[in-house]
Amino acid sequence: MDRLLKIGSSVLFLLLFIQIIRCEMKKNLPEFGVEICSPNNKYDVTPIYDTIKTLEGVAAGLPYGSSSGRWGDSGSTWTKQHGTPVGADIVYYSRYEDVFYRLNVDFPIDTIKDYMERAYARIDDANGETEEYKRLGRDHKSSNGKSYDSFSDLVFGFAPKGMVVVWLNFGITRIELGRYQAEILTDRAVIEKTRQKYLAKYRLSSDRYDEAAKEYFLEDASPAKWDNYRCRYHWRPIISSENPDLKLIGFQSSYYNGEIECMLRPWINHPVYKERAVPFEINIVWMTGKKDEEKKQAFLYFNWQKVNEVFQSSGDRIDMQVKISKENTLELMVNDQSFVADSIRVFDWSPSMLSGRMYKNVK
Repeated sequence: MDRLLKIGSSVLFLLLFIQIIRCEMKKNLPEFGVEICSPNNKYDVTPIYDTIKTLEGVAAGLPYGSSSGRWGDSGSTWTKQHGTPVGADIVYYSRYEDVFYRLNVDFPIDTIKDYMERAYARIDDANGETEEYKRLGRDHKSSNGKSYDSFSDLVFGFAPKGMVVVWLNFGITRIELGRYQAEILTDRAVIEKTRQKYLAKYRLSSDRYDEAAKEYFLEDASPAKWDNYRCRYHWRPIISSENPDLKLIGFQSSYYNGEIECMLRPWINHPVYKERAVPFEINIVWMTGKKDEEKKQAFLYFNWQKVNEVFQSSGDRIDMQVKISKENTLELMVNDQSFVADSIRVFDWSPSMLSGRMYKNVK
């Protein structure tokens, strides 16, 4: 009996020791946030089993609960995970389709390693010429006067029919990693086990499960819209002004495919052609050249269908031209042809404006 107690104590001690070692390993690994989003509340999904595969082999997972927010942005954060994400194994319930899916994917490891070395510019670099990104490693955040953000968040976007898009956040820069396809669970035994796990995990009754499946079912749910948003065109923004004293400060574009791109000085003055999606919102900040260093900020909003149709017929090299008048009004053109945005708004710049936060330290 004493021998068994000693063995049991030894095993318990070993398990506790292993757990302590794992905790210490996690502490020494870089952190990242995880978000789960969907196009809108109609398309919410709920994870049941979830594992984020990491290069270091440490455990990581998704936030508790259903997806939220909008495409590319859940609007919420969760406990930081640790390590380097290299894949995911997720079983989730699509209530509006009344279907269980499994996404089991591995991310391209060389691509992940490359991105993990990058830190993207958020504000002007006080220590030299600002670059789009520098290879500064994982622990660079733009707080405390730093100009660059390293990898900060892994974002999963769930669309109908098992379409899943994954993005990497670098502060306010967001880059699509890839589009993946989840598979429908078809084994009846597996489905029932998963269903029971779903009911227990979220404390739902079978009756409420059946009611919700009927109440929220969408017969014509399709991923086509969000697949179309991923279309890219070879284009660049060109910003010019009648005012010779005007100085561009920054440009931020949020795209329909969920990506966000930031341009700062000096490359904002000479932007390159690049494969970009259709913009949803463009935000421009400039100095007017007056003695009090007056700054202006413009927001341009776009309709996907209108821009997409124009881009499709504009050739292989597209210039989206924004002309700023001496009175700080804006005119928009695409390849020298007049184009009307859904809305253009110009304000006196303020650091409190949400999209203006990238420019708050501009001098």
